[in-house]
Amino acid sequence: MKTAVIVTTYNRPDALAAVLAGYQAQTTQDFELLVADDGSTVDTRVVIDDFRRKATFAVNHIWHEDHGFRAAAIRNRAAAATTADYVIFSDGDCVPARDFVARHQQLAERGWFVAGNRILLDDAFTQRALRDALPLHKFGNLSWLLAWLKRDINRWLPLLRLPDGNWRRSAPQRWEGVKTCNLAVWRDDLQRVNGLDETYSGWGLEDSDLVIRLLHAGIQHKNGRFATPVFHLWHAENDRSRLAENQRRLDTLLESKQTRAALGLDQYA
Repeated sequence: MKTAVIVTTYNRPDALAAVLAGYQAQTTQDFELLVADDGSTVDTRVVIDDFRRKATFAVNHIWHEDHGFRAAAIRNRAAAATTADYVIFSDGDCVPARDFVARHQQLAERGWFVAGNRILLDDAFTQRALRDALPLHKFGNLSWLLAWLKRDINRWLPLLRLPDGNWRRSAPQRWEGVKTCNLAVWRDDLQRVNGLDETYSGWGLEDSDLVIRLLHAGIQHKNGRFATPVFHLWHAENDRSRLAENQRRLDTLLESKQTRAALGLDQYA
């Protein structure tokens, strides 16, 4: 099974460097990495080029011009640029645990997408981690437990590892809470629903839209919690001025049986 990891980024090279270090340290190197760049400046390209020279797996930089928040479009461009069988979506501010890719590969199952979760770092801890280049991906459970006791992170329990089993399929129709910062899907399923819908404007709910259309297409939700955590670096809240409009669009989708994105992956074929 060929695996691609798609990491979305926008003008945050220090965070991206920490994330890329986490992928360099993965317990498996059997994957390709695509950085889906939503219009960053040259500082981000420098980080990616430097990382590509030392990476032991293929690294591809997918970029488009900065015309506002267009995460759906750049994810689609990246998905169109890979021939991998299985695609793992994450973000350029989400440091992966060292077994993140391996555990996603182990949980992969035809007919299902896998949704993991995240552990949130607070502002001060994030600033210190980036300033001092702390190797967050190397932290053990004891270090994270101490961080939780100091309230540097919001929770610790997701770091526990549980095996695969029927309990992971206990909520096959759940879409609430699923985010593209930790989502794995078969590429042919992604093509079947035409990827993410680029008609969503600005931040918010384009990932929920993708998941609902996957469910409409018969692809079910498999729980990746207690297996595939990422450590989400703090950032200020995004502009949510278009959220109400996006919510109306999502409500319409929920009342329908639509499976394909109106403006999606097929335009890059």
